[in-house]
Amino acid sequence: MLFAGDDFRSAVSKKTNHRGRREEERAQKVELVRLNQISGEVVDAAIAVHSALGPGLLESAYEACLVYELRKRGLKVEAQVPLPVIYESVHLELGYRIDLLVENVIVLELKACESIAPVHRVQLLSYLRLSGSPLGLLLNFHVALMKDGIVRMRNGF
Repeated sequence: MLFAGDDFRSAVSKKTNHRGRREEERAQKVELVRLNQISGEVVDAAIAVHSALGPGLLESAYEACLVYELRKRGLKVEAQVPLPVIYESVHLELGYRIDLLVENVIVLELKACESIAPVHRVQLLSYLRLSGSPLGLLLNFHVALMKDGIVRMRNGF
């Protein structure tokens, strides 16, 4: 049996759900803009480090300089972040480490190799999935132009 208020309650419920979806979409757009801004700073910093050092050094040198450059730009950066594998709710510390984690949302995997291999891409995707981070950048410093050594990957967008 329908009462006079049922149509009103149904309309209010639909309007509330619609408003909630709009707010959620707006929040997602704001987060995407934030991720793009941070990743832009990371790319600029990587280019600055590569311009100063050039190719040919060990990955650890680029990592230390990139940490310095990102912190100088006011970004929160953690280096060599332990990354457990979770299997059936058991946390397994197997020695995996995220090279750099920027602002707790962007995973950076650094390389100093001839070229980015498919296994490097899979590694970054695995790190994104295990950490729950939304965005990752694979940065290969062993290139003539840094822009040729950047791969951007998203997790779940």
